Amino acid sequence: MYEAKNFDHVLGAKGFSDTMLSNHFTLYQGYVNNTNKLVDALNSMLKEGKTGTPEFAELKRRFGWEWNGMRLHEYYFGNMTKGGKALDKSSVFFKKLAEDFGSYENWEKEFRAVGAMRGIGWAILYFDPLKNKLFNAWINEHDTGHLAGAVPILVMDVFEHAFMTDYGLKRADYIEAFFAAIQWAQVEERYECMVGET
Repeated sequence: MYEAKNFDHVLGAKGFSDTMLSNHFTLYQGYVNNTNKLVDALNSMLKEGKTGTPEFAELKRRFGWEWNGMRLHEYYFGNMTKGGKALDKSSVFFKKLAEDFGSYENWEKEFRAVGAMRGIGWAILYFDPLKNKLFNAWINEHDTGHLAGAVPILVMDVFEHAFMTDYGLKRADYIEAFFAAIQWAQVEERYECMVGET
């Protein structure tokens, strides 16, 4: 069974009220609970020989929504912290961003632009281990649009629940607060784990 992780280390992050974060943690816990319910239900249907039913098909389709909702929130809260610090310009990861985007500034400008796009979803910095390339992408829904083989390195939630309580429609202000709360050490660790596997 999946267990909800504790992300209290994000509480007190500048630009994020504890009320908004606590509500967001509760939403995340719902994804974990629903993932577990679906695992149980699908296992039961398998044992009962009900895999050819429309109910099984619908639950199987729903699983991607709940599981990705759980996992993307874990990436998101995991790459945030109270009192975030700027990315170390001498780091391997900083140099890789500059290499793949022409400069760190180009990467940040594009990532912010992806996050500011109209609609609900996620802005994700992906790593493609086959091409050893970083790129930014927009994911509209939890269960659709993910890029096969690409690994999330930095995730920003841009569903309304991530910012409306504190920022209303001022998404750019939320993105500014998100950048101030990035836990770059975690982002670099994700990248370094992937580079070690290629």
